Amino acid sequence: MTTISATTRPVAGTATAIGSCGGHSLVVDRPEGAAGGTGTGFNGGQLLALALAGCLANDLRYVADDPHDPRLDTVEVHVDVEVEDGTVTGARVRFGGEADPDVVAAAVRRSTVLAALRTGFAVDGA
Repeated sequence: MTTISATTRPVAGTATAIGSCGGHSLVVDRPEGAAGGTGTGFNGGQLLALALAGCLANDLRYVADDPHDPRLDTVEVHVDVEVEDGTVTGARVRFGGEADPDVVAAAVRRSTVLAALRTGFAVDGA
């Protein structure tokens, strides 16, 4: 089993946080004017959409016969996450570019984030 750990730390004097995972970091914030947000970083819903799109984009490369196939350089993954009253109610995924339908289907089957969203998973401590 692999464990992926992420941490957010507040940035003193701001209403933002720095999120880090492994050697990577990004700014976590809210839209300008929402609970002190300044709009300088991603909010949670945006990170959820990006996690799904990013996982699928990576999985396209994992499942392709040639991960360097130039056609993959044209494939965009679009994710719309629907939120109603602060609750995610669904998501829509679309692939653009020269996406081979068999590669897309294999990436969808492999996607860790998509599987987690579809089936749910336990969250302790919250």
